[in-house]
Amino acid sequence: MTDRPLTLMAVHAHPDDEATGTGGILARYVAEGIRTVLVTCTDGGCGDGPGGVKPGDPGHDPAAVALMRRQELEASCGVLKISDLEMLDYADSGMMGWPSNDAPGAFWQTPVEEGAARLAELMRHYRPDVVVTYDEYGFYGHPDHIQAHRITMAALEMTALTPKVYWTTVPRSMMQRFGEVMREFGEDMPEPDPAEAAARAEIGLPDDEITTWVDTTAFSGQKFDALAAHASQGENIFFLKMGKERFGELMGVETFVRVRDTTGAAVPENDLFAGLR
Repeated sequence: MTDRPLTLMAVHAHPDDEATGTGGILARYVAEGIRTVLVTCTDGGCGDGPGGVKPGDPGHDPAAVALMRRQELEASCGVLKISDLEMLDYADSGMMGWPSNDAPGAFWQTPVEEGAARLAELMRHYRPDVVVTYDEYGFYGHPDHIQAHRITMAALEMTALTPKVYWTTVPRSMMQRFGEVMREFGEDMPEPDPAEAAARAEIGLPDDEITTWVDTTAFSGQKFDALAAHASQGENIFFLKMGKERFGELMGVETFVRVRDTTGAAVPENDLFAGLR
């Protein structure tokens, strides 16, 4: 045994991703005395600018947006009490198919080996016991999420570390519930074309394929406040529209699929650190 604290490392693509998918576990594990390390891969420069100005529109300044989003990310980390924030600061690639995918310096254009080497250095420094990132599809096909997955898995191969590794996911039953709640709050949901509908149907996993269900109900208020810290992106964060109470009812469990483990902890499990303490 050593005096080194148990450590969770979450590798995310953009500012605000930390709150959306993992805000509950980050807050919960801090409260349990676990060191939390957030690695944010891009600067978020393809997000909305002041006044909701969109990328590519007149007046959108990616550098100014990136600075604003860094400040919001630091505020979110304060709300969640994250121990350590590391930013790789690659340029935000934007959504799949955007011209920004091909821009010099875009994360999507960065060789996986380069990003992985930088992340591996952080892994060697922090020595995480648990690593969380996205699946190979980036959860919903965003190029920066896919790239975050790629560099995370490659970085693990570059180190001699053997953490438990998880990919974020959502149960298909919850995806259905999300749709119902969005309609309840009057969200405009045009009928998708067949290809888009098929892609949406592939988001998340069947409930029985999810290995890990973590109760974060007690921390849903912190998660809501962390999302709210990303005020410039509020138009894109549907969950803020439902208020804290409904948010807590809907978002009180965070789910994952365990893809690497040396502890032998049985699944399904309710703790990312099962078998480690």
